Amino acid sequence: MNRLLEAELIYGRLLDIAEPHLIARYNKALAGFGLKPTALPQFSIDMTGFSPEIAEELGDQDYLDPNKVNRRFVVLTPDQENLPVVHTSFSNTAGLMHEFFDANRRAINAVTIKDALYGEIEDSVSVVESIEDLLSINDVTFRVLSAEDVLGKAAELRQLIDRLKSEADAWRDDDMLNRMVELVQMTGDIRQNALVPDQLVFRHEAFWANHFGGVYIFLDGKATTVICDPSAPGFRRSRPWQVSYISSSDPERIFEFLTRTNRIELPRASWVEGSGLFAHRAEMILRNLIRQADPNADLDKADAIWIQTWLHRNADLVARDGTYPFLMEMIRNVSVTGEIRMKDVPAERRFLLVRALPDHPDQWLTNRLVSQLVPADFVSRFVFDKQGFYAAYENYSEAFRNHVVSTLTNTYLRDKKTFRKRLYGIGEDDHA
Repeated sequence: MNRLLEAELIYGRLLDIAEPHLIARYNKALAGFGLKPTALPQFSIDMTGFSPEIAEELGDQDYLDPNKVNRRFVVLTPDQENLPVVHTSFSNTAGLMHEFFDANRRAINAVTIKDALYGEIEDSVSVVESIEDLLSINDVTFRVLSAEDVLGKAAELRQLIDRLKSEADAWRDDDMLNRMVELVQMTGDIRQNALVPDQLVFRHEAFWANHFGGVYIFLDGKATTVICDPSAPGFRRSRPWQVSYISSSDPERIFEFLTRTNRIELPRASWVEGSGLFAHRAEMILRNLIRQADPNADLDKADAIWIQTWLHRNADLVARDGTYPFLMEMIRNVSVTGEIRMKDVPAERRFLLVRALPDHPDQWLTNRLVSQLVPADFVSRFVFDKQGFYAAYENYSEAFRNHVVSTLTNTYLRDKKTFRKRLYGIGEDDHA
């Protein structure tokens, strides 16, 4: 993974923490979780406060996600809101954190001047043992504590203020007045600074969970659809009157579901030609074929002439696989007719030709599923399914790893927002 680290393709865009007072607050949060304090003089954190350096020090990548549910968090600064989430078991962790920051901005800004917030994103279950446990998660509650107990001191000060206002002789109580002065020195004027978060309960919408090989849960009103491996405990048994189940190895039913619920954008010249998605997918398919034929091929030196020569020499392999010629034909069809008759396309190839509907609330989740069904497109996999990308990367040859890193560095990382907008129609959202 060193190559990924150097290119900031893993643990990229994190916030460095080196100030002694912030490290001390982080250690108090770790103590609150029952964990050993860090001895590191510097480390980096993501939006949730996860630190890859501390994970390595503790020997536990899940130190903020011990049961892969009820995710822990540590907020040292409001600046964390703009960071990615690099380690999570739920695809909507970042979305929930964004909602928490947005709903409690004043309190977070005020508290983190003198303290750190930490706690858990509590679900309705403590351990996920079957699909039923995932289905039972309807909303989450942020259980929030503070490292220096600023929240507790603010609550105590509020009670004393109320007593001073309501009890006629309270102003004669010197001990109480001295305690109020002591508390104010820590909290500041709580009439001006909102120290207590306003909203702690948030809706748990559609999501992917890193359990049982990966589970997708989509919501459409009162109807729920689960897409996963049929071997997952509870498949077709949990709430069969309410939940539809689709095998993750059934592309025809998955495509039908995504089409019927208007989650994918079917191929039309109006977006296909401007996006370059088909040409991108064709290039990814071709490079994957070259990798399979020769894992040590140096694809970074593969110019147009080299590629054309390889195609001629490996015409039988390309024809036998059929995917690259298929995409070339689809590019011609769109150019001539403006559309593609999807019912004439084999189910296993349909996902090569679609993307999530850009204005659908589930666009990131849908693109994640599409990228999983087109594994040769390592660029889309990195954008939408980093867990899947990292797992695939482990099985690449050294030569292909070099190529993957250089491709992502020279394309996606160069201008993420423009790249996502062109290929996938996604606007300003910065999930990746």
